[in-house]
Amino acid sequence: MIASTFAWAKGHGTENDYIVLPDYDGGVHGDLSKELVTTLCHRRRGLGADGVLRVVRSSSIHGVPETDAEWFMDYRNPDGSVAQMCGNGARVFVRFLAESGLVDPTGPIRFGTRSGTKTATIAEDGSICVDMGTVELQGSVEIAVGDRSWKAHKISVGNPHAVVFVDSLEEAGPLQETPEYDVSDFPDGVNVEFVRPEADGELSMRVYERGAGETRSCGTGACAAAVAHVVTEDLVTPTTIRVGVLGGTLEVPVDTGNEVKLSGPAVIVAQGELELRLAG
Repeated sequence: MIASTFAWAKGHGTENDYIVLPDYDGGVHGDLSKELVTTLCHRRRGLGADGVLRVVRSSSIHGVPETDAEWFMDYRNPDGSVAQMCGNGARVFVRFLAESGLVDPTGPIRFGTRSGTKTATIAEDGSICVDMGTVELQGSVEIAVGDRSWKAHKISVGNPHAVVFVDSLEEAGPLQETPEYDVSDFPDGVNVEFVRPEADGELSMRVYERGAGETRSCGTGACAAAVAHVVTEDLVTPTTIRVGVLGGTLEVPVDTGNEVKLSGPAVIVAQGELELRLAG
């Protein structure tokens, strides 16, 4: 067994929860092994989470897009796979930076991700807004659950999404298994959003995240759903779409050219040190 002791924090954004690992100079966790990530995220063997956010200086991580931002969000899915972007995780990341005194919370906060450099601001009410960049519409694909299938919008928010509009969120069933799709459309997996337009102009959404299963929320999924809704309904932009998820509500301002932001809460709920024993 290999035992190591390290600092950790846990936070959530609309109940999408994450383990935050401070590793400022990249000397604690190295390349962040799959075994470490899966153990930390396991809800019985570890701390339990929908993913891991490693806080590392951009100068101390290699093989990622270049950025002039000091901090880099090294994000992993709970199965240990690398993900390009995570909207709810980005807000938790920013909250940790601010509460740890690593950035000035009163000004724009820039940080690197695998889908490029992002900028966030913290509002007076504590909500965090992240500029997510351009959402790319990439045509249509087919998604199936059991004996039901739907045409879906294929969308990139830095990571892959398939947005299905349904009359009832119950159409997706229990979502205990990965929805079916053509692997050639999504060779690295896909987040699937089931979305119902509501009478008040808002959207309600359930999501099956790659590497995680059904989660309480998905920030990039909310962005994908909002843009798919704007395009489907031919709405005038700029406009703001409210997306209700199992863990709360997110706001997605959509500008011309499908430029989007993501706004919502983010809370650090616990911090400490952990001695973790891994098979060696």
